[in-house]
This record gives sequence, C-alpha cells and structure tokens, in this order.
Amino acid sequence: MIYDAQNIFAKILRGEIPCIKIIDTNHTLSFNDAFPKAKIHVLVIPKGPYIDIYDFNKNASEEEIIGFWNGVNKTIEKLQIEKNGFQLKAHKGETGGQEVFHFHVHILSND
Repeated sequence: MIYDAQNIFAKILRGEIPCIKIIDTNHTLSFNDAFPKAKIHVLVIPKGPYIDIYDFNKNASEEEIIGFWNGVNKTIEKLQIEKNGFQLKAHKGETGGQEVFHFHVHILSND
C-alpha cells in the first residue's frame, strides 16, 4: 500500500481540516476524535507519512519514534488521566479495524 496524502489526517496536518488540538510538537499532533467512543477520546498521529504502526516502527527515524511516544505521554499528562487509567489502541490494516491509513493511536478514558 502507498501512503495516501489525501487522507483526513494528512489534511488535518496541513491545516485543511480543523481539529481541536491537545498538543502539537515537532513530531506529533494530538486532537479530539470527531466521533468519540468514550468521555475522553483523543487521536495521536505522527507528522510523517506512515500508513500504520508497522510502517512507522519499520521506517520512522529514531528521533520520530521517540518524539511520537513522548507526544503520547505529553497528551496523557495534559488530559490528566495517567493516574486513573486509560486505553491505548492502534489498528493495522482493514482486517485489524484501521479506517484511516495514517498511523495513529487512540487514547480513551471514561475518567
């Protein structure tokens, strides 16, 4: 599969579609999910063009990987859910439940 630069997350990164940002770093953007499945439902995406978690882990630079996971932690801290718990989900491929083919993780909490 080739990365589709017209996917919704790529458009959000380019500012073509608005979002409610939680954090915005050199390597990571997190924002509220437009169709939340929990009281708190935030998406965290890398700024690079990676299709899924496998593509990201295989092809991203060490700096991007560290920056992404630091962004996940910063998002969790900003949401103040680190103490009471949350779910972290990533999907890979259609059969894995992935709907947008830009790597992303979901942070969900009913806290």
